[in-house]
Amino acid sequence: MTHAVVTLAGGCFWCIEPVFHRLRGVESAVSGYMGGHTSNPTYQDVCNGDTGHAEVVQLTFDPDVISFRNLLDVFFTLHDPTQLNRQGNDVGTQYRSAIFWHTPEQKVEAEAMMTELASARSFGAPIVTEVAAATTFYPAEDYHQRYFEQNPNQPYCKFVVAPKVAKAEAKFAERFKP
Repeated sequence: MTHAVVTLAGGCFWCIEPVFHRLRGVESAVSGYMGGHTSNPTYQDVCNGDTGHAEVVQLTFDPDVISFRNLLDVFFTLHDPTQLNRQGNDVGTQYRSAIFWHTPEQKVEAEAMMTELASARSFGAPIVTEVAAATTFYPAEDYHQRYFEQNPNQPYCKFVVAPKVAKAEAKFAERFKP
């Protein structure tokens, strides 16, 4: 089995992790932090907005089951890549849209897909997603892992995360694990 890794930032990690975790071919989806200058940041550090880190989900996947491009397709469905340093009411550089690539091929494919989306005017505004080389990944605290699964009735999960999960399940049903 072939393994590949990519790290994606699309706003709050609680919003994107549950969808990626359910996709066939995704072996793990771990919430964490990347792209900043602070070593071993905590959630509180990142929330203060001065670490430079984004909330991310690091995916380990089998490219023979789900392609990198299919992961990007899901990624661009889960968040608004035209919002700079925010997603909805979550504001700050920690909520930026970013693709942290782990191979040169991922960089090329991410840039090509963004060019296609921009040419097609898929979002009605310029895409501001950052495409950057992966740096050190810092896993988030245990209570953030699979947060939606553990807290489905928490108000943020109920009113922000659940609709994103439902939208992805409707659009990508054939890619979801049984």
